[in-house]
Amino acid sequence: MGRRYEKVIKYKNRPLFTHRVYDKIIYLHRIKKMISMAHIRFRAVEEAHKRSPQPVEVGSGNISDLFAVNVFDREKMRRYLTKEAYDSVISAIDEGRRIDRRIASQVASGMKAWAIERGATHYTHWFHPLNGLTAEKHDAFFSLTKEGHAVESFSGDLLVQQEPDASSFPSGGIRNTFEARGYTAWDSSSPAFVLEQTLCIPTIFVSYTGEALDFKTPHLKSLAALDKAAAAVCSYFDKDVKKVQVTLGWEQEYFLVDEALYNARPDLALSGRTIMGHAAAKDQQLEDHYFGAIPERVGSFMRNFETEAYKLGIPVKTRHNEVAPNQFECAPIFEEANLAVDHNQLIMSLMDKIARKHKFRVLFHEKPFKGINGSGKHCNWSMLTDTGVNLLSPGGTPKNNMQFLAFLVNTVKAVYDHSALLIGSIAGEGNSHRLGAHEAPPAIMSVFIGRTLSQVLDDLEERVSEKKMSPDEKTELKLDIGKIPEILLDNTDRNRTSPFAFTGNRFEFRAVGSSASCASPLIVLNTAVANQLNLFRAQVDELIEAGVKKDEAIFQCIRKAIIESKPVRFEGNGYSKDWLDEAARRGLPNIPDAVEAFKTFLLPSSIKLLTENGVLTERELEARYEIRNEIFTKKVQIEARVLGDLAINHIVPTAIAYQNVLIANVKGIKELFPIEEDYQHLAGPQLQSIRKISEHVRAIRELVKELVEVRKESNLISDMPALADAYAHKVKPFLEEIRYHIDKLELIVDDEMWPLPKYRELLFVR
Repeated sequence: MGRRYEKVIKYKNRPLFTHRVYDKIIYLHRIKKMISMAHIRFRAVEEAHKRSPQPVEVGSGNISDLFAVNVFDREKMRRYLTKEAYDSVISAIDEGRRIDRRIASQVASGMKAWAIERGATHYTHWFHPLNGLTAEKHDAFFSLTKEGHAVESFSGDLLVQQEPDASSFPSGGIRNTFEARGYTAWDSSSPAFVLEQTLCIPTIFVSYTGEALDFKTPHLKSLAALDKAAAAVCSYFDKDVKKVQVTLGWEQEYFLVDEALYNARPDLALSGRTIMGHAAAKDQQLEDHYFGAIPERVGSFMRNFETEAYKLGIPVKTRHNEVAPNQFECAPIFEEANLAVDHNQLIMSLMDKIARKHKFRVLFHEKPFKGINGSGKHCNWSMLTDTGVNLLSPGGTPKNNMQFLAFLVNTVKAVYDHSALLIGSIAGEGNSHRLGAHEAPPAIMSVFIGRTLSQVLDDLEERVSEKKMSPDEKTELKLDIGKIPEILLDNTDRNRTSPFAFTGNRFEFRAVGSSASCASPLIVLNTAVANQLNLFRAQVDELIEAGVKKDEAIFQCIRKAIIESKPVRFEGNGYSKDWLDEAARRGLPNIPDAVEAFKTFLLPSSIKLLTENGVLTERELEARYEIRNEIFTKKVQIEARVLGDLAINHIVPTAIAYQNVLIANVKGIKELFPIEEDYQHLAGPQLQSIRKISEHVRAIRELVKELVEVRKESNLISDMPALADAYAHKVKPFLEEIRYHIDKLELIVDDEMWPLPKYRELLFVR
């Protein structure tokens, strides 16, 4: 053997070095390569530690002086539009009337003048395609006359409609991919705004044949359906109510990661989450981050994006540290739901842009880090009349409280009837990592209203019957109902495990994922409540026509809804195993699997709900089902490819390089301590580590090979739902298996050689 290693390596018949020397050079080269890979990590850590807070100009005035300066709101419209144009736009906003083309030209002229004064050079139709993001195509105001003179041009036709290329947006089969045309149409109910020298016009997005290709179109239809249904029920209590609008207050959770560390983690950059990484010794177990002092650099970022948000009319109210390290939250004041959804989409884009200026990257993924809390987007939902009454807030009179109970109970009944579809509306690949863990609601749609209100409903169920009530019984019942506001002052504590919880004057839909559009769950919720209110109205009217007094008819129908929806009410711990068993006994759907949850879009009850209320056609529902599956598949596909690359090209070579260091060490011990007993005693730990590394490396290689083969096999499936199912149940399990072995190697391999930033660096460098 010695002779083989002593064989001389020659080049052009000239001796260079021996095999032994050659092997050593190769070995040293590999070690150097591993150290070089790790150097990227340490350089990123060093760079992150050197960051300092960026100065932020917030002006010397009050927030009120900044608020909505870049929004073409009613105040600006009154200044820049003719009275005729102004009145027409206001009628369109308040009453849903159409704006004719002549008026649109006047509006466009005034809007252009204002935008140019704000520094705008371009305009765009800003819309929400079904990929969950926002989209925009910028066109310059600049144009040329027939004589070749430059002018600033923006007509009414350009304001009302554009025809962007729609071929690259998901359509779920509604349109052919070889056809490019799509249409954007102005949503006058959401004001235009100027962002970075561009006039942004909120729009709907539809296909050539008129099908919705966005979230906004069906959301607006669901709001209109609820407005009509709720106003009809309100007429029982207050004839002055002509309009009911949905209000929404979202809570946006997110993580911040230093830009250098982010760039050194290909999994974060490409998939939005860490698909490998062992837990840090300290994460959130001491609960010292929640509501703690905001780090200075993070605070600078917050002040920056909040200032820009105020300019765009986004009423950001709250900021704080969330539970997990480097996790934060912002929340606005309640707004009309269509505007609130626009503002949430806008602020996510705004936060991403401004984070980069501060050398951060924002993570909206629902579960970017394993083992610590993920991020949600609580949607606080209520209904407000044009007379200023919150329909989910108890009033000061028995009549007002009857109204409150009617809307509360019918909302609970709507959630019960369409709980499966509500689960489907918030399902996705990202949210599947979060739901069901002890950090987020379970994948069971239940409603929490508190013990006090539960007792009120139980009493009402007992005291009201189909028999005619005596005047004394009705008076006593009304008096007791009148006490509801006083009772609620001492209400039960808020339940953090409920996916749909009543919190005093609103329902909090807690299961929505951080990256999701608020419109997705609201489309379902609005339509379900509208449908139930229509049924309630029909039932009450039927009893009145049969000779039952109005108040008694209302009480009887409320009681009916209480009884029918009772299974969905739950006051206990949603994280407990007992609740899973109890929910099954109650017949409540439990759908933690995202691909299974998507199927709720095609349930007969879902199709009936959304088609009969004019919100989505059956074809549009089928398209959304297809798109959800497509997005899920592509996300898992990306994660699988990234993991395979990192495992084979980064982790395995690093592990082998460190293993070679151990082997050299063991050989050295053998030479110094030739006695077997001494050698085994001293080299035992290294030999054990060498064996473990070999086992993990072998497992990773085999699993990655299997993963590739399963992907190839799955990719032959042409049916998209079947493909999503294959990726969910055949491909996705490999990710956790491979991760297990990588995370074990992270504990063994020398920290100086590990190539990727670790959790302790990602979570605690800020």
